[in-house]
Amino acid sequence: MIKDSSKLIKGQTLLVDINKVRDKLPINLRKQIEANPYGKLVGYKMVDANQFGLAIDFGNGAITWFFENELSEIDKEE
Repeated sequence: MIKDSSKLIKGQTLLVDINKVRDKLPINLRKQIEANPYGKLVGYKMVDANQFGLAIDFGNGAITWFFENELSEIDKEE
């Protein structure tokens, strides 16, 4: 889980926790994330008055947003 998204940088690779989002995704996106759960941060999305989402690009034209607790930072060596 990401604790402080203000320290993330655009283009950073993030890992989607499929177990936290499985039931909310369309089947095609779910299968794609199950096959490759890594994506690049492309921006932010205001989702309500006190929370925002992180927009993730999966490299095949699919961009979707997730809450911070649905994503993790990965080590730069991975």
